[in-house]
Amino acid sequence: MLNSTLVRVTDRIAARSAALRRPYLERMARARAAGTVRAHLSCGNQAHAYAAMPADDKAALVKGSAGNLGIITAYNDMLSAHQPYESYPDLIRAAARAAGGTAQVAGGVPAMCDGVTQGQAGMELSLFSRDAIAMAAGIALSHNTFDATVYLGVCDKIVPGLVIAAAAFGHLPAIFVPAGPMASGIANDEKSKVRQLFATGQCGRDRLMEAEMAAYHGPGTCTFYGTANTNQMLMEFMGLHLPGSSFVNPHTPLRDALTVEAARRALAISALGNEYTPVCDVLDERAFVNGIVGLNATGGSTNLLIHMIAMARAAGIVLDWQDFADLSDVTPLMARVYPNGLADVNHFHAAGGLGFMIGELLEAGLLHPDTRTVAGEGLARYTREPKLIHGALVWSEGTSRSLNPKVLRPAGEPFQPTGGLKRLQGNLGTGVMKVSAVSPERHLVEAPVRVFADQEAVKQAFRAGEFTGDTVVVVRFQGPKANGMPELHSLTPMLSVLQDKGLKVALVTDGRMSGASGKVPAAIHVSPEALDGGPLARLRDGDLVRVDAVAGTIDVLTPGALERADVQPDLADNEFGAGRELFGLFRRQVSAAESGASPLFG
Repeated sequence: MLNSTLVRVTDRIAARSAALRRPYLERMARARAAGTVRAHLSCGNQAHAYAAMPADDKAALVKGSAGNLGIITAYNDMLSAHQPYESYPDLIRAAARAAGGTAQVAGGVPAMCDGVTQGQAGMELSLFSRDAIAMAAGIALSHNTFDATVYLGVCDKIVPGLVIAAAAFGHLPAIFVPAGPMASGIANDEKSKVRQLFATGQCGRDRLMEAEMAAYHGPGTCTFYGTANTNQMLMEFMGLHLPGSSFVNPHTPLRDALTVEAARRALAISALGNEYTPVCDVLDERAFVNGIVGLNATGGSTNLLIHMIAMARAAGIVLDWQDFADLSDVTPLMARVYPNGLADVNHFHAAGGLGFMIGELLEAGLLHPDTRTVAGEGLARYTREPKLIHGALVWSEGTSRSLNPKVLRPAGEPFQPTGGLKRLQGNLGTGVMKVSAVSPERHLVEAPVRVFADQEAVKQAFRAGEFTGDTVVVVRFQGPKANGMPELHSLTPMLSVLQDKGLKVALVTDGRMSGASGKVPAAIHVSPEALDGGPLARLRDGDLVRVDAVAGTIDVLTPGALERADVQPDLADNEFGAGRELFGLFRRQVSAAESGASPLFG
């Protein structure tokens, strides 16, 4: 029997979305009826589309084939997670030919690394890159010569951007193909300790560099459970990956076999096959609810609180943070993966991974079992795990028990009875906190504030030794309209140092934190943002603020604080450099964080 809250939230989303979802599905039906225009193109148009293809592929397309796959790739070789994609198009083309079809790289999309841009000006483009990726993919697919799509992307803004594009072309089937996590290196908590030592001057840059390179050392996603790996979880829970494919390491025979099978399967679910499965039917209200449950059960990245709202909106579905909060209240936290624990995603996968977790949540009535997926009808398919037996790819029953209870637990014996995310509301606005990695004794902080307009000012105050008592650090004018809503992850080491000294410390910001953050209680994504009339613009140093993740509140307690005039910031430095001058239109058009922080759906 389905959990009553799961049913109630799903019904609420469907009712709220009806005015958008109905015309969206009608548009998709019309696009499906019109069909791929390849056969209706003029000879000149077709010749352009096929000019660079091998002769046999050209002949197959001219005569009509089993389908033509459009590959959208985020490949580059400066992202460890995306380097493996270099060889994927060849694998996909060969697999398509073997099935009687063809495949072309329809286009590439930008893929930036938040790990490189943390604390730098380029981070102000990070969130907006999601929407640029969606637009770039849309341009690639506008040729309308494809019967199904294969999306190659892993990291933080890239998968959400690709999902937005897939939803826009929702009449086409779409399979997302992961590249997998890098092999385990130095333990993530050891890396974090070295960062804190460096922040306090107790070790030099040479030791810091040694630790960082031991952690980030090869192809694949970073092994902590940040936004990139949360994306991979989400694609399985929502039925856009092949079952069990998220956390198979790069450059392994199983990884290649899964990529080949993804190409074959994409042709099979096209309108030319026998199992037509357009992505608009996969991405329904139930799929998004399943994704939210997965986010909470795994203690995933807070970035998905923004991305999922934008992804859903592209499919005509309206989510809000209350949906996340209500589902968090009934979803058990089943995993402890860094920063929520000491294990990495390879340990999680070995312990039973997503297959075990999905099976447990299905049994508990916390997932919709009857969703459509790229693997077929029903989410139960995602309890099975892929294996190579005598060179053949097969799916067998996954484990029915956790192989490491320190990392992964049954739904009935969780690490905590509720999910990893908490909505905060109060007179300072609406925000969220990732509580799964925060010790319970730190869930409530009431202290005077220090107010800063950027993260560099916080670092300067830390280096000057200005934090000597309990403090709520407020970093404002970091929202999407102000400067693109950068992550403030580089503040984590120094705030952790203060916390380890015995001080009560919290962060309040209209910006974002990395998916890897969590040790310090942080009320993030506060809306409305300070530049848009948000109460954060009225705070002054010394105001008393209470951040309460138990009650779910965030309030200033100082009488008269909210009656002041808003501080007017000087944002001239945000307008230029590192490409920021190219995104002024995005800053002017962007919606609020609680609406997905998107210039596409203002």
